[in-house]
Amino acid sequence: MPSASPTPGPGDFDAIVIGAGHNGLVTAAYLARGGMSTLLVEARSDIGGTAASEEFAGATVNICNCDHLTFRTTPVIEELGLRELGLEYIDVEPAQHNLSWASAADGKGWSHHHDLEATLDDIGRHFPTQVDGYRRYAAAAMPAVRMIFEAAAQPPTMAGLTKLALRRRFSGTSTLLRWSRRSAADVLRSFFDEDAILGPAAVTGPMVWGITPEMPRSGLGALTHAMRNVAKVGRPVGGSGQVPATLLAAFEAAGGVLRTKSPVDTIMCSGERVSGIALADGTEITAPIVVSACNPHDTFLRWLKHPPATAHDLVRRWRDVRHDEGYESKVDAVLSAPPVLRGFDRPLGPTSAIGPSLADIDRGVALMAEGRILDRPGLLVNVPSLLDPTIAPEGRHVLSLEALYTPFGFRGGWTDSAEPRRWLEKFAELCEPGFLDSIIEWRAMTPDVYERDFHLPAGHATSFAGGPLAAFRNENPELTKYETAVEGLYLTGAATFPGAGVWGASGRNCATVILEQRS
Repeated sequence: MPSASPTPGPGDFDAIVIGAGHNGLVTAAYLARGGMSTLLVEARSDIGGTAASEEFAGATVNICNCDHLTFRTTPVIEELGLRELGLEYIDVEPAQHNLSWASAADGKGWSHHHDLEATLDDIGRHFPTQVDGYRRYAAAAMPAVRMIFEAAAQPPTMAGLTKLALRRRFSGTSTLLRWSRRSAADVLRSFFDEDAILGPAAVTGPMVWGITPEMPRSGLGALTHAMRNVAKVGRPVGGSGQVPATLLAAFEAAGGVLRTKSPVDTIMCSGERVSGIALADGTEITAPIVVSACNPHDTFLRWLKHPPATAHDLVRRWRDVRHDEGYESKVDAVLSAPPVLRGFDRPLGPTSAIGPSLADIDRGVALMAEGRILDRPGLLVNVPSLLDPTIAPEGRHVLSLEALYTPFGFRGGWTDSAEPRRWLEKFAELCEPGFLDSIIEWRAMTPDVYERDFHLPAGHATSFAGGPLAAFRNENPELTKYETAVEGLYLTGAATFPGAGVWGASGRNCATVILEQRS
């Protein structure tokens, strides 16, 4: 890895950031605030990537699900002054509803509350035999979650993680070590035997990663329930897009320059270091530092056309790294009335995680490989307009339905497919009569759409997974160190530590590395 300080030389800018998703925006804002002349280039006409919102049928819809859990665990909001720039969060309480397909049909579910005792009380209403297991689970998991949140706030190093463990008197360390060696399913089954507990944990953990909970070393995916007891779920007033909007405002207030509709063709090098970028229209822009907030395959295999000798091993490694296909889809709908789950006494403002059994989830991975989808897929469903009426016209509501294990290579293709309509119909089976009739207009965001409209190859954004310990088992150190074998070229984004979701830690950590090396 390069160790020389990236002292800016002559160039159009001190730094160029490729990709205006939220991590690219975070990195760019910190660099600009650190005194670096910074250009942010984005291929699309809009910023925010999949953290954005957009208008649909007169309403505001989010590109991905609207719950933000980890972003507010970082210092980004305070350090960049996002509140002063208009970012306002609604606390979601209860944080999430949890059901299995079987329990939902019986009108039985439970709710996550930020308060542990309130969560236990809610579980006890319908699943009293699971209360003791959840109490034991929380005692093991919550310290580990707190450690992960703290570890994510700085670039991962063994020294830093050791100091963190000592400061926390090793609270959570044992869980991280033990669970990281097991499968998520194995961990969860050691506490629970009820699908209404097991299924939603897998939906918000391994299913979101596109893997089976039976996969060895996926055990930290079992932490997902405890995350909602440690951190508060929130939603930005006006939609998720308020996060990138205020990040852009912070970036431009610090003198940063944004250039949209500017797809990158080449990351240019001079000798062993980066020298700038060439856009698809032939424009060359020079800078001694380039940050890619896009997936590593594009960065190293498409854009780094003439890598220096120091990067040949890097390029060879990434040629051998499989690029997975997308597996997440989302239905947005504008409704005349919010749906009501049969027998369930809570509104669908908080997200309802509807989980298949662990056996069905495992089978779903095999079906994806065949281009097929579970009859009853994992769903994340909410009506965000119930908590934030600003996003829908008066008398209307917005439905968000995210379906998992929906493969990019769907048998028969996604164009004109009836499959997304089927998800609405399956969900309607759990609702009081009239839900389908309430749909005024709807659309489906399937993996092919994410590829076409959001430049995600095969509809998939490579994501780092596994928590802080995975940072030291990682065979691709640029994903955890943020710097690469090309001097002056850095990475941020979902593929880098600590991973996907609206988090911002990767962007902040990358900027930290650059600014510390520059000082």
